[in-house]
Amino acid sequence: MRIGAHVDATDPLDEAALRKADAVQFFLADPQKDWKAPRPREDAALLRASEVDIYIHAPYVINLATTNNRIRIPSRKLLASHAEAAAEVGAKGLVVHGGHVNAGDDLAVGFDNWRKAFAQAAEAGGHRTPVFIENTAGGDNACARRFDNLARLWDAVGDYGVGFCLDTCHAHAGGEDLIDVVERVKAITGRIDLIHANGSKGDFNSGQDRHDNLGSGTIDPELVVEVIRRAGAPVIVETPGGVEGQAADIAYLRDRLGR
Repeated sequence: MRIGAHVDATDPLDEAALRKADAVQFFLADPQKDWKAPRPREDAALLRASEVDIYIHAPYVINLATTNNRIRIPSRKLLASHAEAAAEVGAKGLVVHGGHVNAGDDLAVGFDNWRKAFAQAAEAGGHRTPVFIENTAGGDNACARRFDNLARLWDAVGDYGVGFCLDTCHAHAGGEDLIDVVERVKAITGRIDLIHANGSKGDFNSGQDRHDNLGSGTIDPELVVEVIRRAGAPVIVETPGGVEGQAADIAYLRDRLGR
């Protein structure tokens, strides 16, 4: 089992070494506002050759579900460009949030927009990097917060080889109990490709996407350990505290999992 952390993109391999991590996740562009295709990385060959597993997180601005053409169509292009750039650094997966529709819009249209995005990509030869849809913490119009909606999303995209990233903070804050979360997710998706092992500052069902370190916040860290044990998937911590905080979380997971 590979355990790592979300790190600054400047020198991911150095960040991995500082945390004694087997894997890293990072952004290829500003996640909050950059709609441009990622620039080529000078360290792409080093990343591809490294024994550290690489995961890329897509920008938060991407929303493949929305009925707003000025966001949805650029989102498709941006996801494709990040999948291409992720392949250049040897990434094992590209994580993207489940998206949402606006208040008053039909959520069924959002699921169909997801289907159209993957159908379009398939016609063009598919994404070069596996895409992992991540469950999200908040929003009444979200496609991947509640698992009943996740099931509808998977009905739309499951035939396109899409993967799934389970975030423990998002599940807890989104109102999904971690006790049996692995079994319920796999009953829907048939797979868990990556775990974001995060504590939560927000309460259960708060809708707050506020990560905390393991052992802090409102999630029993032993629940997170059990989620990982049952899922058997690689792990990325997206917790605060920089090198010290994340290294402690990685060490805790290794100790509890006997890795």
